[in-house]
Amino acid sequence: MKILLVGGGGREHAIAAAVKRSPQKPLLYTVMSKKNPGIAALSEDVFIHDEKDAAAIAAFAKENGVNMAFIGPEAPLSAGVSDALWDAGIPAVGPKKECARIETDKAWARKFIEKYGIDGNPEYAVFTNYDEAAAFIDKLKDVAVKPAGLTGGKGVKVMGDQLPDIEAAKEYTKEVLKGDSVVIEERFIGEEFTLQAFVDGKNLAFCPTAQDHKRAYEGDIGPNTGGMGAYTNAGALLPFIQSEEYDTAKKIMKDTVAAFPKETGDEFKGMLYGQFILTKRGPKLIEYNARFGDPEAMNVLSLLETDMVEIMKAVADGTLDKMTVKFSNKATVCKYAVPAGYPDDPKKDTEVTVLANGVIADASTGPNADLIVYYSSVYEKDGKIYTTGSRSIGVVGLAETITEAEKIAQDALDKSVKGDLFFRRDIGTQALVQKRIDHMNELRSEK
Repeated sequence: MKILLVGGGGREHAIAAAVKRSPQKPLLYTVMSKKNPGIAALSEDVFIHDEKDAAAIAAFAKENGVNMAFIGPEAPLSAGVSDALWDAGIPAVGPKKECARIETDKAWARKFIEKYGIDGNPEYAVFTNYDEAAAFIDKLKDVAVKPAGLTGGKGVKVMGDQLPDIEAAKEYTKEVLKGDSVVIEERFIGEEFTLQAFVDGKNLAFCPTAQDHKRAYEGDIGPNTGGMGAYTNAGALLPFIQSEEYDTAKKIMKDTVAAFPKETGDEFKGMLYGQFILTKRGPKLIEYNARFGDPEAMNVLSLLETDMVEIMKAVADGTLDKMTVKFSNKATVCKYAVPAGYPDDPKKDTEVTVLANGVIADASTGPNADLIVYYSSVYEKDGKIYTTGSRSIGVVGLAETITEAEKIAQDALDKSVKGDLFFRRDIGTQALVQKRIDHMNELRSEK
């Protein structure tokens, strides 16, 4: 069995490690723009190339006799890499370009959800004209402002967080409109969580819920990032989520998957990532991604017990309902070490070293480990590892409780990861998790 992986970040290192844990002993072929040393160590062959070059990627796959592919990042999906692979007779885990619009075009996504009567949408509107957008902001008063296209997780700004008042919201809207249309939405109050699922076009196999931390600095302050870390609980639910709220979020995602063929003429096959916010009125949808989250992929794939190759076959064949996708009943905490100055002015091309032995994600690491290290946006040159300006090293602690997992991850960052880097110490701590629980209890009491 030969598997192609497209992408070179921490998410893809987690996917690669999960594939290589398969008892089928698959051979891995990878395409990435820079040489991720963790992924390269797991690969039979590495093609350093533009991850959006659909024709070249399909040709590389055919030359190597690849049987199936897994596409990690959003940019190749937007570029039609999945379409090119299917056209070449190679099934791909990752939706085709038209279905990937659920992530790549936020305006399309909101209209799609509204058109098919799917729950979870805010009051919203899409604008290309500033005066009309400003009038809508005045009407809603408390808003989120989103560029319609891809922004690497850093384009959304929310009043009360990055936008102090209405005037700031209008100024950011004006800035967005210079290069994109803008989506203005009512701001939801609550706690965010991520629900991810493998999707075969009809059936969904859900991963444990996770909570990502977008803000750069401790206490949830500072600019938005691609994600500074995430945690999962032992079992499917985060401590602040109730089972009926979880069921509502799952139904929203199932209804979304069912609507794709009606709208696009094609089924969604791949990973669907629902970014929800739990409000006093239940879960509401912030946005969808058409791939695993980063860092959340590192959390959930570290727990995956089911053969990843078999999951990929089921996604391609539409047979996910015939299997059970299992995750270890452990908690995880993932923390990212990122370059100094990230995200606004990150230091690039500085050396990073990982001193811990035996924890770099490979074919042996998984749910039985208590610590796994994933290489993210770094590159290898002359036997040394350097930063690129994006997130560098993801460290995942696994344990019976979130608190224990956090201590494992933090200890590794303190002792084993060296370089001109920083990280958030508060992710997964008992104090931060309790703050989330208290916030939701307070909101529920306002019903």
